[in-house]
Amino acid sequence: MKIFVTRKIPKVGLELLKEKHEIEIFPHDGIPKKEEIIQGLKGKDGLLCLLSDPIDKDVINSEIKLKMIASYAVGYDNIDVAAASKRKIPVSNTPGVLTDATSEMAWALLFSVARRIVEGDKFTRAGKYYGWGPMLMLGQDVANKTLGIIGAGRIGTAVAEKSKGFNMKILYFSKHKNEKLNRELNAKQVELPILLKESDFVSIHVPLSDKTFHLIGEKELKMMKENAVLVNTSRGPVIDEKALVKALKKKWIFGAGLDVYENEPEINEELFELDNVILQPHSASATFDSRSKMAIMAAENMIAGLKGEIPPNCVNPEIFNK
Repeated sequence: MKIFVTRKIPKVGLELLKEKHEIEIFPHDGIPKKEEIIQGLKGKDGLLCLLSDPIDKDVINSEIKLKMIASYAVGYDNIDVAAASKRKIPVSNTPGVLTDATSEMAWALLFSVARRIVEGDKFTRAGKYYGWGPMLMLGQDVANKTLGIIGAGRIGTAVAEKSKGFNMKILYFSKHKNEKLNRELNAKQVELPILLKESDFVSIHVPLSDKTFHLIGEKELKMMKENAVLVNTSRGPVIDEKALVKALKKKWIFGAGLDVYENEPEINEELFELDNVILQPHSASATFDSRSKMAIMAAENMIAGLKGEIPPNCVNPEIFNK
């Protein structure tokens, strides 16, 4: 069968697909436009896409032969799953394999903001360092502080577990009680306002939905401590970016570390002017191992779906019972 891949992914995944099927890869760098995806899908049986690709009902219904959509990502809010389900097209994702990589990035951002690593690097490279000073580049301690986890799923749990060496108090806001965190870290499940008011560090790990859109806005940012650090490696629209800019400028919080943005790849230009925010290019899962495992998982999902089988990581398995 024929598969359209919207971007070049690690070779190990492409080779797996080539063993069974014919593939066509979008030839240009950057995010393909919806019209380019529709054009690439012509005559194709499968679509392997990225989180940044707009896979709406127009795309899904553009090719009558389409039998499978495999997302090279954990999230799939860019895909109209309802439209795919209506046509009984399986949709899959790649959960689990990027848990450690993403949780490590959350910690990298947390430390970098708390200890002003990027700011200090710029300061030193600019030739402004003339010797040790008692007030030079003062940051925030991490050990013995309170870490708030918004969304205690796989990644949120991994972030909390990595706090063990720092003797931190763990608070978490989640739909479900996390017995593992309660048992191993003596964590406490709390409502969001309490978490924001009491945490020194807040790390976001929720999927994007109607309920989580702008979950953190001006009201929530004003609840946080003045010395607090906010980290987001989940989805950009979970934070109201304009409100965050205001909070950083007015020093409502100490700083923020962002790997995702509300309208990415566009970024609020005011963020570029601020020293108390660290910006990453949506690269939390960008390790050689994680991206290769994602490629294998996406390929295996695609191969199973094109066989008419339930993909190992199907997000709409109910279509097989109808």
